[in-house]
Amino acid sequence: MKLIISNSSMQPIYEQILYQVKAKIMRGELKEGEMLPSVRTLAKEIKVSALTVKKAYDALEEEGFTVTIHGKGSFVTHANQAIMLEEKKKEVETDLETAIQKGRSCGMSDQELTELFQLVLED
Repeated sequence: MKLIISNSSMQPIYEQILYQVKAKIMRGELKEGEMLPSVRTLAKEIKVSALTVKKAYDALEEEGFTVTIHGKGSFVTHANQAIMLEEKKKEVETDLETAIQKGRSCGMSDQELTELFQLVLED
């Protein structure tokens, strides 16, 4: 499984793994029933600690994206559309918050941000 890990990112490595695997599931690149690489295999591939990969896999399972069968591995679960939609909404919300922070950091008022948002919506 191809993942791109940035050691210079402010985002923890386990979160980078988590978000990239979730994105692959949401885009249908990883299908229901498909087995994820073992923790050790993925750790070697992306050159990180197995504990870091395990933390990401545990979070994927906790969020309902995978199921782990002891001794067999981690598998993609049935894609719950409601979970996927909520996940996408969270991503949009985060992106909007980031854009607002950037705008405010350069002195834009809420009115200017709102007008810009409306302009972008019209495209």
